[in-house]
Amino acid sequence: MAVVIRMRRTGRKNRPCFRINVSDSRFPRDGRMIETLGLYDPIRKDPAAQLTIDVERARHWLKTGAKPSETVASIFRRQGVFEPKPIVKRERPGRTQKTKTAERREKIQAERATRKSERAALRKKQKRAAKKAAAKPAETPA
Repeated sequence: MAVVIRMRRTGRKNRPCFRINVSDSRFPRDGRMIETLGLYDPIRKDPAAQLTIDVERARHWLKTGAKPSETVASIFRRQGVFEPKPIVKRERPGRTQKTKTAERREKIQAERATRKSERAALRKKQKRAAKKAAAKPAETPA
């Protein structure tokens, strides 16, 4: 038996309300269910009253292998039903020796950096010279 956690539509026309249910995947959406875990009313103004979930029962069903639908999984994430997975940093053994290609690339990058700094220094020098040239004619009396 494949157990799923999905939403069952209730409410009237243009005023949907959903029950979060656990059911067999072979049952229709609004058909027979195993258990009701909560209620989701997207139209309600108060965000606290919009959603009620029995978190412990939801965790129980997830541990027993029930698969939540995409929407229910999103709701569970927001409510903290899913327990966060510990972040494990994996070891990444890389190349420890310098290769000829790496050395060549570093050399090219170093050359580019020096040429760039030389161009920047030249531009500064030219700007200073232009300012001095512009200031000289103003100083001489006519």
